[in-house]
Order: sequence, then structure tokens, then C-alpha cells
Amino acid sequence: MINADANPQPLCLTATGPLTGDVTVPGDKSISHRALMLGALAVGETRVTGLLEGEDVLATAAAMRAMGADITRVGGGLDGGEWRIHGVGVGGLLQPATALDMGNSGTSTRLLMGLVASHPITATFTGDASLSGRPMGRVITPLQMMGAAITATPGPGNRQTLPLTLAGACPAIALRYTLPVASAQVKSAILLAGLNTPGETVVIEPIPTRDHSERMLAGFGAQLSVSESPAGRIITIRGEAELTPQTIVVPGDPSSAAFPMVAALIVPGSDVIIRNVGINPTRAGLITVLQAMGGDIALLNERIVGGEPVADLHVKHCALTGIEVPPDGAPSMIDEYPVLFVAAAFASGRTVMRGLEELRVKESDRIAVMAEGLKACGVTCEELEDGLIVEGRGGDAVPGGATINARLDHRIAMSFAVLGLNARQPVTIDDARPIATSFPTFVPMMEQLGATAHR
Repeated sequence: MINADANPQPLCLTATGPLTGDVTVPGDKSISHRALMLGALAVGETRVTGLLEGEDVLATAAAMRAMGADITRVGGGLDGGEWRIHGVGVGGLLQPATALDMGNSGTSTRLLMGLVASHPITATFTGDASLSGRPMGRVITPLQMMGAAITATPGPGNRQTLPLTLAGACPAIALRYTLPVASAQVKSAILLAGLNTPGETVVIEPIPTRDHSERMLAGFGAQLSVSESPAGRIITIRGEAELTPQTIVVPGDPSSAAFPMVAALIVPGSDVIIRNVGINPTRAGLITVLQAMGGDIALLNERIVGGEPVADLHVKHCALTGIEVPPDGAPSMIDEYPVLFVAAAFASGRTVMRGLEELRVKESDRIAVMAEGLKACGVTCEELEDGLIVEGRGGDAVPGGATINARLDHRIAMSFAVLGLNARQPVTIDDARPIATSFPTFVPMMEQLGATAHR
């Protein structure tokens, strides 16, 4: 858990020439969370390689251990080990002895609430200051409908926040639920609760969201079906499942690949290959948008690894053109918008990005914080209620010269670190510690490509 007042670690990245090289990014965070959770519910040994070893995923591992799973890491260096998970079986989660500290991870919190909701145990969820301000109401509502008893902390704007105590129902009540807001986390929480719920639990999503939960649940042997209807995608899971242990290779996280990808596009002369990146269609929106802006991004060696589509990305510096980004694509790239705002700053003309209300309730209000930082660096932009309009500089370096208050938000910190690679004056991030939550190798990777880190 990051203490905002204790020893901040400033960071400034600069580039005196092109970025070049061949790199990998850490394992996909969404898949890493789910691999640990489902491995912990399977009977037998699940083995996982490529797991993201950031603080958010480690919080999930700690929580599953606290509820009875045996999880160990064997061999390898940084991000190079194999994780072995001996599960307790669906319905076998144990009462945790203490509160589950989720650190900064909203994904861990919401998905684990779903798991606990259909088990006869009670768990208290806590988190750092940032996570404790994030809304939990959207997942509380359906889980209460399934029978869970939940007591949350009242937050600003009638939000229900952490600390939060959830007493699971056993048996829980099968639910048919239409998502009012596109959210893979809410969908996944309901499906995970449905694993130990008699009968069929059904989630209807009018707008498709990332489908890692559906793919992995099916891979572990859950009886799950997906169909299309005029109302949207209908996902049905049959409860009281028996999960079979798996061997999982986690692909590189497209949300992490976004940073070296945009860096290569905006630093003159750059030529970078990013290996083994997940290109699941529900996650690949940023690639599509950057290509629509003229981005020179080629997908090489496309393949399927562990049920997930994967490719190597070959990215070269090029001229970008501002566009109006289709709002319906937001769920496929919601975490990548901060670094897309950065790419837009170097495009010719105006880039309009809307439909992004979700960004206001992330680790920070990412629309407001990015707008503030871009303006401080000399980029003209207009903040909208649901997005941002950025006036690009036609490939010219931004003035820079600002110190950015990243609000303990890892994606804000990395986005402005990338912006600083093509700035006339240094752009300094006030505190780079939160980067470790999702991308602990970010700075060494950027140095490998030719950037210089000033701490």
C-alpha cells in the first residue's frame, strides 16, 4: 500500500535520439488476476507462467492464500518464474483470519467480492486511499440480489466504498442481470458468484467488454455459453461447477504495451518491436485507433496462446492525424485513454474522445488529471464531461517543463513519462512508485529502448 506522504520517488524520462529495440512487457493483468482466482478454485495443481508480478496481482495472490489456496512461485528471475496453485475447489474457500488488503486494485476487489458472495464466509475488504475512494455500488447491487449481505462505507456523491464487509450466501440465488453500465469487472463478479450458485446465472451486456473471464472459465471446465441477441451478449454459467486445473501462459498486457507503442510513434526515428502482446478483440481498441490516426503499427506472427490471440507489434515513428474516436470502442481500451491523449498531443489537428465517463472513477479522475497535466506541458485541450478534445501539435515537441501531480495513479505517471520523451523541457512525475502496481519493469524497459531515466 502506497503512503502518499512517505518518500515520493520523482521520475523524468528523456530521449536524445530514436527509441529502438526488441522488448517484452509484463503479463496481462486481467488474465493474471483470473488465473490465480480460478486456479485457487480448481482441485489439483494449476501452473502459470508469464504472470504479472505487480502489486495488484500480488494482492490477489495474498487474498487467495488467506482463503485457503496454496500459491507458490518457483524459479526464474523478475517475471520469469512459474506460479503453482493448489486450489480448494468451488465452494471450498475458507474464512480469512484478517481483512483482505487489496492495496490499489479495483479488479481484485470487485472480482473477489463475487467469489465470496456465494461462499459461506465473511470477508472485509480494505485498500489504500485511492482504492478507498472508488465506487463499489455497481457490483454491490447484483451481489445483494444474489443474497450476499454487504456493508460498505459511505463516500462522496452517495458512493459505496471501502472498507467493506461482505457475508456470502450459501446457497446463493441464481440471477439474470442486464449490466446498466459496460463493465467487465461487474460481469466477472456475477459470473464468479455464479460458479457456486445452484442453477443458471445469466449476465446480459448490451455493449461487449473484455471477455477474459468467459474464455478462462470455459478453459477451466465451467459450463458456460455465450450467445448474441438484440439485447446484447448473453453469458450463461451453470453453478456448482467443478473446475479442472490448467497450465496457463499469460500473454503480454496490451495496456502495458500501449506505453512503448505510443513512445515509438512520437519519438522521431523510432523503430520498436514489442513481443508476445495479447490482441484479444475486446482489448485491442488502442491499436485500431492509432492505426486510424496513421500509426505505423504492424502485427507480426499472429497466433493463439492459451486460448488468447497474441502477436508481436512492430511500431515505427510516423505522422499522426487527429480523428474523432468512436465512443462505442471505449470498453475495449478504457485503460489506454490516458496514453492516447498523449499520442493526440503530437497529431495534426484535433482528436475528439468521448464516452469516457468511466475514467472519472478510476485510480484518479483521469480526464481531469490528464487535462491539467497536458495544459501544464503546453498542450491545448478541452475537458468534456465525458471525455477530452486535444489540439495536436503536428508532430512538434511539446513545450514541457512541468512537474506532474500523478495522484498516485500508475497510468497517469507512465503517460506523462512518455510525453516527456518528446518535450523541449523535462517533464517530471512527482511520484513514480505507483507504476509498480501494474508495470514494475517500465523504467528498465524504456532505458533498454534508449530513453534516459532521471530520478
